[in-house]
Amino acid sequence: MEWYLKVINSYSDFSGRSRRKEYWMFFLINSIFSIIGFYLDNILGTAWAIGYGPIYVGYGLAVLIPSLAVAIRRLHDVGKSGWYYLLVLLPIIGPIWLIVLFASEGEQGDNRFGSNPKNDNFENRDY
Repeated sequence: MEWYLKVINSYSDFSGRSRRKEYWMFFLINSIFSIIGFYLDNILGTAWAIGYGPIYVGYGLAVLIPSLAVAIRRLHDVGKSGWYYLLVLLPIIGPIWLIVLFASEGEQGDNRFGSNPKNDNFENRDY
């Protein structure tokens, strides 16, 4: 949960680098909250004809910017520009390529986007 809160607290920070663990833990917790929102909408009867409702959509809008920010920082960690996120617009191959980039190990040492986040001692920080 602390990785999720770290991303939420740095919601508008598109610079720097993010570790694989930070990205994937945010992805996991975000997916769980999205599923909970989807089911709450359906249980409470607030879902629209498409199956989604205001809880799911509201949560999605609330985490849109933090999700983009952590994805761009993750791309920075592997040495790619944030513009690579637009690969998601390419049918089939684009999302697959992005998943490969997100799952790749980051560059060792400093790169043009900042210092290696693995050198940061996250466990000793207060967020």
